[in-house]
Order: sequence, then C-alpha cells, then structure tokens
Amino acid sequence: MFVAINNLVAANHEVETVFKDNEIIPDVIDEAPHHFLKVSYDNGLKADKGNELTPTQVKNQPTVEWDAEDDVYYTLIMTDPDAPSRTDPKFREFRHWLVVNIPGNHIDQGEVLAAYIGSGPPKGTGLHRYVFLLYKQSGKLEFDEARVGNNSRQDRPKFKAAKFAEKYNLGAPIAGNFYQAQWDEYVPILHKQLSGQ
Repeated sequence: MFVAINNLVAANHEVETVFKDNEIIPDVIDEAPHHFLKVSYDNGLKADKGNELTPTQVKNQPTVEWDAEDDVYYTLIMTDPDAPSRTDPKFREFRHWLVVNIPGNHIDQGEVLAAYIGSGPPKGTGLHRYVFLLYKQSGKLEFDEARVGNNSRQDRPKFKAAKFAEKYNLGAPIAGNFYQAQWDEYVPILHKQLSGQ
C-alpha cells in the first residue's frame, strides 16, 4: 500500500518537475497533471517529456492512451504555446487538436472541434513545444465552439487551453505530455494545406 502511494507521489512529482522545467507551467497551465499521457506516433515514436520529433514524424494523428473510467467523458487538447516562436509568442497558443465528449478512451467517438494537424514551426524559429492535455469532464457537455477542419488556420491562433478549461469547468488536466519540434521540409506542405489548398 505504502509502496503504491510512494510510486504515485513520485510520478506526480516527475510530471510537475518536467512541466515546470520546460515552462509549460506557467506558459500553458498553472497546475501540473498527475500522470503522463501516452502519445504514440507512426514507427513507434512517442511524444515523451519534451523529446524532439520532426514535423515529418508527427504529420499523422497519434494514438493517445490513458486509464479511462467507464461512463466518463474526456477532453483532449494539443496546443503550441510558441507561435510563431518561443521568443515572440504573439499567437500563443496555436490549437493543433481539440476533441471533446470522448467516451472513455475512444477518441474516434469524440466530438472534433479542431481536426488534428501536426507541427508547422516556421523556418528559423527554433524548437516549439507541443503540449497534450487531457481533462475529465463532469458529464457530456454542449460546446459552442467553431469546428475547424485540418485544411484551415481559422480559430487556431491565440487559443488558450486554460481559458477553454475554465469556460467549461474542466478543472486541472488529469494527464499530459509533450514533445518539441523545429522546421523541416514537411512544414511548407502543412502550411499549404492550412491555406485550403
């Protein structure tokens, strides 16, 4: 029993340390999640504790896993606080993915408010942080947000995960993780896609 509690405390502390060391607290959220979210991309790549991945590696929607409770709905957010760069984040945050009313951990059955787009950091802007946050909802909720396809930039810049969570009384995130990426040759393709071409 004590070992399990100690392990839980250690895990909570690690999440908090990683999120604070990488300034996700306070740039995105005020309070650390209790658990790391398991985020897996193609070829077995994982978004994990700020590791570096390339835009090419993350162009396809990842698999996201967590210990879901039955009959509970969740919200999943992926956001970039470093738009257009970490030194000049005037578009903080850029919303990359937003799915709500996820029953259990069945993301494909959730309501997509912003379709997934991978990383598109502009050339010369260095590493951007891409943060995944999972929230537990109080029940199935009505969301009055615009729906954004994966071919549109509309309603993506100047998003605030914390404000969104506050608006819908989601509380603090229960799990999270992140990776970092900088420009590669896939970015112009994504930017063209976001222009509706």
